[in-house]
Amino acid sequence: MKLPDDDTLATATLDTPIGRLRVAATDAGLAMVLFPNMKDVSFPKREGSARARAHRDKALKALDLYFEGKKKDFGGLTLAAAGTDFQKNVWRALAAIPFGETRSYAEIARAIGNPKGMRAVGLANGRNPIPVIVPCHRVIGADGSLTGFGGGLPTKKWLLEFEGIMSPRLL
Repeated sequence: MKLPDDDTLATATLDTPIGRLRVAATDAGLAMVLFPNMKDVSFPKREGSARARAHRDKALKALDLYFEGKKKDFGGLTLAAAGTDFQKNVWRALAAIPFGETRSYAEIARAIGNPKGMRAVGLANGRNPIPVIVPCHRVIGADGSLTGFGGGLPTKKWLLEFEGIMSPRLL
């Protein structure tokens, strides 16, 4: 993953219970949220345009409310994740998973009309540039197991527990 090459780019960091998140937005909307372990992505401090700052600040406020337990969805944010049409289709399906629920890769594949595309769904899920807001942490293995996660499995487990998903098969 890399930051968008956009003159309007505005960046910021946010301290959360899962560590310091890095957030980036452009005039088009929120472009990226990076977990603390994603140190391979260059993240310069950028003030950006007023419009990009507004998108960034709205996302920061929404994330703050989420981690305070006061927000369960991220409706109202303008998302501008770069990806293929297939990836964006998967990300829309992820965004539709309600707070406190999970889906398997197979369920997401069926939801986007590609029932045999579980592997492709997994790849798109792993390239989600806006985690937490586009809740890729809510996708689990068909057997209920925790599967790979860009923020690390302890972070995925924390997010699922925070959302009240306490199934023994996930622990």
